[in-house]
Amino acid sequence: MTVTDQDPTEHADQPDDDAHKGGGDRSAPGGERATRTDSTEAWDDGLIARRVAETAEEDRFPMTDNRSAAPLTVTPLVHEESLRSRLEALRELVGLSRTRLDSRTLSGAGRVLDEAAARRRLSGQHTVVAIAGATGSGKSQLFNALAGVAISETGVRRPTTAAPIACSWSDGGAGLIERLGIPPRLRRRPFPTGDGESPLRGLVLVDLPDHDSAAVQHRRHVDRILGLVDAVIWVVDPEKYADAVLHERYLRPMAAHAEVMFVVLNQIDRLPGEAAEQVLDDLRRLLDEDGIALGEYGEPGTTVLALSALTGDGVGELREALGQFVSERGAPNRRISADVDIAAARLWPVYATQRRTGLSEQAREEFSDRLADAVGATAVGEAAERAWLRNANRACGTPWLRLWRWYQDRGEPATGRLPSRTQADEEATARQRVEHAVRKVADRASAGLPAPWAQAVREAAVRGSQGLPEALDELTGRAGVPAGRPPRPGWWPVAVLTQACMTILQFLGGLWLLGQIIGFMAPNLGVPVLLMVIGIVGGPIIEWSCRVAARGPARRYGLEAERRLREAAAGCGRARVLDPVAAELLRYQEVREQYGRVVGTGC
Repeated sequence: MTVTDQDPTEHADQPDDDAHKGGGDRSAPGGERATRTDSTEAWDDGLIARRVAETAEEDRFPMTDNRSAAPLTVTPLVHEESLRSRLEALRELVGLSRTRLDSRTLSGAGRVLDEAAARRRLSGQHTVVAIAGATGSGKSQLFNALAGVAISETGVRRPTTAAPIACSWSDGGAGLIERLGIPPRLRRRPFPTGDGESPLRGLVLVDLPDHDSAAVQHRRHVDRILGLVDAVIWVVDPEKYADAVLHERYLRPMAAHAEVMFVVLNQIDRLPGEAAEQVLDDLRRLLDEDGIALGEYGEPGTTVLALSALTGDGVGELREALGQFVSERGAPNRRISADVDIAAARLWPVYATQRRTGLSEQAREEFSDRLADAVGATAVGEAAERAWLRNANRACGTPWLRLWRWYQDRGEPATGRLPSRTQADEEATARQRVEHAVRKVADRASAGLPAPWAQAVREAAVRGSQGLPEALDELTGRAGVPAGRPPRPGWWPVAVLTQACMTILQFLGGLWLLGQIIGFMAPNLGVPVLLMVIGIVGGPIIEWSCRVAARGPARRYGLEAERRLREAAAGCGRARVLDPVAAELLRYQEVREQYGRVVGTGC
């Protein structure tokens, strides 16, 4: 007798205890159970008849009952050391990236972490295996063959399996089945063999609806449960084994799960002669094209078998392979590890780069030079040098020349001061130079970075550049040429005294000649003329000598003024632009290292 087809929402409002109605001796081979079966066949046309059919089904196929008097001790899943390290790195990676990447990009990794945590809290002694296939592939028939009893409905009506049905070979797997959303009325136990402990102990087998079903709800069941089970048995038939929907929607995206997949070619009894081997070889070829590693010659990968669920040919081989697979207890960890691999592959474009990233010393120096040009550091140094020379000339020049220069410089700014840059065109040019410098350093820093991190670096540079031109203008006033007279070297008093002596000699010679003209002194032209010539010639010579001697100190004074302004501009640019950019690059380096741990490269 087959199980009545039920929609998963048909009994949503019924309590779970409805699944345990019916009572009676379930081990009795006949009697009341036979009577119920007859009544089901006679009244299978209404609510009462469906109730009777459910009761008869429960009598024949015992349901999983975990409500024993003594609570079962469930051993949680223990992750392997390498997997635990990868999960921790993935969790750290997601945490560091939340403010830089959008939630859609991180959603896949978040789901992997959530599902891994949920699976870890459940039994590590059980392996959940789903049987999936297309309409008419015979997956429900294979499910019944493995269970040793007709649990899942089979027949010509399509689709036959309307809701997932679970069959557990041992106690303690209720939490795993509840995680799949399978209600108690759809949980079963296999037929007892009487040979002691079953080789499939620890197996939780789930019969899924058809993945190509016309009912959308059925396909949703398949997609949801495939993301939760530990392993999958894909059942294909000789007619649909090359179906594009199967390969493109399921097998190819699940290529990373090759070690937790079985691909079974069912219904080989319909193939004459060597046709079964030919179809099996073609199936292996298609799987290889899908990128699925085949577990041949002892290598890890997908197990590919051919069998007939109807005749039982090859079912024993599948049962043996499945028993060894379940006894290893490694499927949950391998499934989670494959999920991490897929999540890491999807995150590759936002973390990986093939070139060295960061700000080189050359890029930093170029940025500082551009800011120095923007504030006119070279011009400030030259102005400071000219101011030093001008001050030297005024201090050491002749009185007559100083008087003439004073008359010419009356309308110019005070010695040692620069005119303030208030003109609109100068300010616009300086702002453009600053913006150009920021844009260049941002481009250099973001070169080679994945798009989200490159955008974060550029945004950090733009934020730092706000108010930078005004800050540089303020620095120019503070760190430029100091107000007042430049400092004087030690030889200046001697030069000033000597120049004063030359002036005194001129006055003495002139007075002497004047005294001789008015008859106050005896005539003697040689001495006064000599004194006047020494004073007149000596003054310019001393002035020229001081000018030559002042070139070195003036140059050093100008270079010092330029250096101070360059350092001030570089410090302002470093604090406002380079440091935030470096912080973003450091954050990217951290997530890059975490990503290396996730993919297992350790870089």
